[in-house]
Amino acid sequence: MAVRVLVVDDSAVVRQVLSELLAREPGIEVVGTAADPFLAREKIKRLNPDVITLDVEMPRMDGLAFLENLMRLRPMPVVMVSSLTERGADVTLQALALGAVDFVTKPRLGVAQGLEAYADEIVAKVKGAARAKVQALMRPAQRLEPAAPRASMPLSGRFRTTDRLIAIGASAGGTEAIRYVLEQMPPDAPAVVLTQHIPGGFSRAFVERLDRHSPMLVREASDGELVLPGHAYLPPGDHHLRIIRDGARWRCRVDGSAPVNRHRPAVDVLFRSVAVAAGPNAVGAILTGMGDDGARGLMEMKEAGAPTLVQDEATSVVWGMPGAAVRLGAADDIVPLDKIAQRLLELAGAHAGSHAGA
Repeated sequence: MAVRVLVVDDSAVVRQVLSELLAREPGIEVVGTAADPFLAREKIKRLNPDVITLDVEMPRMDGLAFLENLMRLRPMPVVMVSSLTERGADVTLQALALGAVDFVTKPRLGVAQGLEAYADEIVAKVKGAARAKVQALMRPAQRLEPAAPRASMPLSGRFRTTDRLIAIGASAGGTEAIRYVLEQMPPDAPAVVLTQHIPGGFSRAFVERLDRHSPMLVREASDGELVLPGHAYLPPGDHHLRIIRDGARWRCRVDGSAPVNRHRPAVDVLFRSVAVAAGPNAVGAILTGMGDDGARGLMEMKEAGAPTLVQDEATSVVWGMPGAAVRLGAADDIVPLDKIAQRLLELAGAHAGSHAGA
């Protein structure tokens, strides 16, 4: 059965290019296009598409307002088409909070050639979205009040630097899954190191959003930085994050080396480094995501003595990465999203201190 796609964009050029590159792909049928949300609404009723590609910024009704209505009244898989700008990043993260499955970015110049260069990625994301789980928006879309300002945590907390390290990887659906997990972490949690597939220009907005919603201090890692409890670290845009051992401590290693599994940052890169640097002191988790990045790295963590878990299929937007880890035998446990933070803390506390300085 072909995936039926409706392309919604105010640019005639983008509508044409997206339609043509999607229609070339066996297994995808472009059933229509719409220049604004009002036309899109009528075409959704008439054409019943499986997936919508939706421009973030449009006339008459902006993409976010339309998306919020759609996810409340007729939830369906949506892939956002975003501009690579600071505002584009912020709006896209809001769209993912409202229930969009994934997003692709369009360049500011040379849109036709730029989209063509991303053809394989766009096709993969549309096909992945067709298999995604989409739920009706029940509550005002994660419009959380910013957390109160926090002081940096004293290092004499319950966890010493070498006690435990939590490593998390995610892709499609992960921006919200990670936010949900970090919201439930206490301010003195063991250090968390994360990799989320996200365009370089979006990483800072993502880190700032996580920091607003987490009791931990969330930051972009800098090369050589000490890994501290109560802190969560993500790589800066378009860089890998690795963890290295420095005596009884860990440090961040940030670099722009070649993509792995077509990704930079890649989850496998982070997990493999954690397996070597932290071994049984670490806990590993893969959340929702497309593809299989992280599965082999999680296996290496497990073989190094780290407990491992993945998000379950029922609560994952896309069960690609977690499913790949399960098939490989890399996951000790399969956990629903609302229990992951608690489980990570249990595993991190299980032998807190027993391997310190190992």
